[in-house]
Amino acid sequence: MNTRPRHTPAIDMLPDPPRTVDACAMDELDEDRLHELIPRMRQFARGLTRDATAADDLVQATLERALRAWSSRSKQDALQSWLFSILYRQFIDEQRRAKRWRRVLDVVGVADEPHAPSAERVNEGRDALAAFAELPDEQRAILLLVGVEGFSYREVADTLAVPLGTVMSRLSRARDKLRRLSEGRAPTPALRILK
Repeated sequence: MNTRPRHTPAIDMLPDPPRTVDACAMDELDEDRLHELIPRMRQFARGLTRDATAADDLVQATLERALRAWSSRSKQDALQSWLFSILYRQFIDEQRRAKRWRRVLDVVGVADEPHAPSAERVNEGRDALAAFAELPDEQRAILLLVGVEGFSYREVADTLAVPLGTVMSRLSRARDKLRRLSEGRAPTPALRILK
C-alpha cells in the first residue's frame, strides 16, 4: 500500500529531471521525503516573502533547482537542510535581482515611490526607458555595469575585454547621449496635487 502524499501542484508542474547515465537516481524514499517537506518549504517561503503566490513560486524554483542538481547531492547531506539552503539562496538571488531592477529604474530616472505613480511619473519613466533603449549596446552595457551592478571602471574593462580609456569614453558618451535624449523629449508640465 502506497502511503505517499498526494502530488502537489508545485511538484506536478516541474519538468522531468534530465536523465543521464551517470546521474544519481532519486530513490522512492527520497521522493517520499521530498513530498513530505514541501508544506514546510512553503511555510518557510511564506515567512520570507510575506506573500502566498510569491512563496509558491519560490518553492517551485527551489524544487526545479534541486532536481537539476540532484546528481551532485551527497547522500550524507540531510535532504531537509539541503533543500532549505537552496530555497534561501534562491530567495536571496531574487531579492538581489529585484534590487538591481530598482537600480536600473533609478539610473534611467524613475524613482520608486511608496504610492501609485501619477500619469506624469509613468510617462517620465517610459520616456527614460525609451531613451535608454536607444543607446547602442556597448553604451547600455557599460551604464548597467557601472550604474546598476556597481562595477569599478577596471572591472568593466576586464569584463568587456576593452581598455580602461575605452570604458571611460563610452560611459561619458552614454551619459551625454542619455541626457540629450531625455532633454529632447517634450517637457511635461508640473502638476500640483490637491487634497
